[in-house]
Amino acid sequence: MPFPSADSAPYSFDGLVQAYLDCRRHKRNTSSAQRFEAHLERNLVSLHAELCSGQYRPGRSICFVVTRPKVREVWAADFRDRIVHHLLHNHIAPRFIARFDAGSSACIPGRGTLYAAERVEAGVRSVSHNWSRPAWYLKMDLANFFVAIDKRVLLRQIARHVPEPEWFSLAETILMHDPRTDVDVRGSAQLLARVPAHKSLFNAPADTGLPIGNLSSQFFANVHLNDLDKFVKHQVRARYYTRYVDDFVLIHESPQWLNAARERIEAWLPERLGAHVNPRKTILQPVERGVDMVGHVIKPWRRITRRRTLHQALQRLDATPAEQLHQSGNSYLGLVRQATHSHHDQALIARLLLDRGHAVAGDLTKIFRKAV
Repeated sequence: MPFPSADSAPYSFDGLVQAYLDCRRHKRNTSSAQRFEAHLERNLVSLHAELCSGQYRPGRSICFVVTRPKVREVWAADFRDRIVHHLLHNHIAPRFIARFDAGSSACIPGRGTLYAAERVEAGVRSVSHNWSRPAWYLKMDLANFFVAIDKRVLLRQIARHVPEPEWFSLAETILMHDPRTDVDVRGSAQLLARVPAHKSLFNAPADTGLPIGNLSSQFFANVHLNDLDKFVKHQVRARYYTRYVDDFVLIHESPQWLNAARERIEAWLPERLGAHVNPRKTILQPVERGVDMVGHVIKPWRRITRRRTLHQALQRLDATPAEQLHQSGNSYLGLVRQATHSHHDQALIARLLLDRGHAVAGDLTKIFRKAV
């Protein structure tokens, strides 16, 4: 059934323009963005008309493979579709974010990796009475999370808080679209073959799996796992709980209590979300051994950058082309600076950048462009 006319439809043109501005912030140099901007006004008017008439349908996606930090598929929607993702997100995300548990992070304003690391650290210090008493942590990870999401379950979760029929219909159009039906696969066959079969969206059953790489997928993932957050906090009654995407940590003074919590979570996930825990990544051990979370390791009296993360940063900076080194170098200095004990790591990165000809600030927080 077609939607109301443009005058009475919920999709204001001003809202679409704002979505476009949000979308282009980090994508303006892509070819699809440049094609859209070449006839900007005409394209925005056309997209607005499709939305208001109910005729909008997602277009072609690009699929490619990245190898760091691990081999996985990335799906990039067309710039036009990304604008629609931002339009939907701008309208419905605030009502969901207001309901998200404080322990959930990733793709939520103000809740990035530093937020998650500091929250875990605060929980450890509280349970251990500032490292003076024994405490344990349970870390769990969902198996093949994005590829295994049941979109029918997720659609019901969205419906609870999106009563407007037009906005719900748009959310359903974006969520239930199967990008495999119209995709431009890029990269060599050898690289594509490196993606494990069970982690490839191409092998997912119908109505299952979200494409990694889209704003909509990141947001929908948080909506999906909000039920898990509520279960852990209100049914399992975990006082100290932090989740970053599909990795989550519970902290308690009793390993027996944590084992019981693990059993309840493992039984609840398949029944309610159709998800499963990855047993190979389940960890239960004393906090003094170090809690590894979002690239940080929380140890007694200090929080450091994960050694693997630091080594990868040094390897990448050593191989980065000269014209990209200024941006990459500052990014990695900012990354390691998030840890409370990072001077040694900053010094290692600064030494590499000095050797490659860049000047480094005295406090090791940034580098400067090379003189031409």
